[in-house]
Amino acid sequence: MMEQVVEAGFAPAAARVAAGRIPGAVLGVVTADGAKAVRLAGMAALEPVPEVLTRDHWFDLASVSKVIATTTMVLHLAEQWQLDLDRPLTDAIPDLRQYDVANAAERRLTFRDCLAHRTHLPAVEPIYTYGDDPARLRAFVLQREWRAGPAVYSDINFILLGIAVERITGAPLSDWPLGAGLQYGPVTAPAVATEHCHWRGRVMRGEVHDENAWALGGAPGHAGLFGTVDGVLDWAAALLRGEVLGPEGQAAIRTPVHGDRTCGWERAFSGWHGGEACSAETIGHTGFTGTGLWIDWQRGLAWTLLTNRVHPTRHADSGIFDLRPAVGDAVVRAFDQPLGA
Repeated sequence: MMEQVVEAGFAPAAARVAAGRIPGAVLGVVTADGAKAVRLAGMAALEPVPEVLTRDHWFDLASVSKVIATTTMVLHLAEQWQLDLDRPLTDAIPDLRQYDVANAAERRLTFRDCLAHRTHLPAVEPIYTYGDDPARLRAFVLQREWRAGPAVYSDINFILLGIAVERITGAPLSDWPLGAGLQYGPVTAPAVATEHCHWRGRVMRGEVHDENAWALGGAPGHAGLFGTVDGVLDWAAALLRGEVLGPEGQAAIRTPVHGDRTCGWERAFSGWHGGEACSAETIGHTGFTGTGLWIDWQRGLAWTLLTNRVHPTRHADSGIFDLRPAVGDAVVRAFDQPLGA
């Protein structure tokens, strides 16, 4: 059955690869009991040397790092009573905006606020342009008076959460055990190429694509995780089985906190990136490099679409925003189709 599901689900991605809009793509589907199937096509790299994509290639997961790694870490610490989701970040980072302890809005932000992007912080900031010392840049993030704005999806939220986890555990995020097929870079095994970065002067491959993540040392809270398709699928199956988080953590990632956002994840809504066919009990997250992961709790089904759509440049129309829901719809409809129909 899973072979039929992945075959149907991969058709839209295969068409994009054949049309030259995306160099390479891999789709994996898995159920809670570990039944899985994978399809792939295209190239791991077009330049500087062409290379065919294989199942063993590692992808820069970009913002999917937020849910597989940082969100899981924060919720583990909450389950162990090492932090309270509704307490301010200053419990872990007492020096956050330490020169304005009476008035700084950042000092009132809670862990849950940041997990659900329920803050005034901007979506992104070119932190890498302020220097190349990771410790100094972390200090910059902590002491900056961030411009106020409406609540938006913000990398800054997760950079702060990553710093909090480091403070609580006394170790970098890269020390956290994530399982086979998942690790922070740099990756020495075969990896897909992302962008030709004008700032760094080379095609990024096995090094984190996100400029801020690179400048912050490669393993901050918002990006930096790499994974193979099997690594992502095995993690997703373990999550479905309740092996990654306890009951409180499971509830936190499935329960809306701010709009359609749960703790870390996005929950299904009309027009979202996971498609219309999935159940209302589906959560998902995407990554800028062309990655994504979706978990349909009602069906006990997960799928991941991994592409290198930013290779060799992000400034091209890959069609990724239409592709993701098309793949999700095809996966779910094939999964629901009776055997032999």
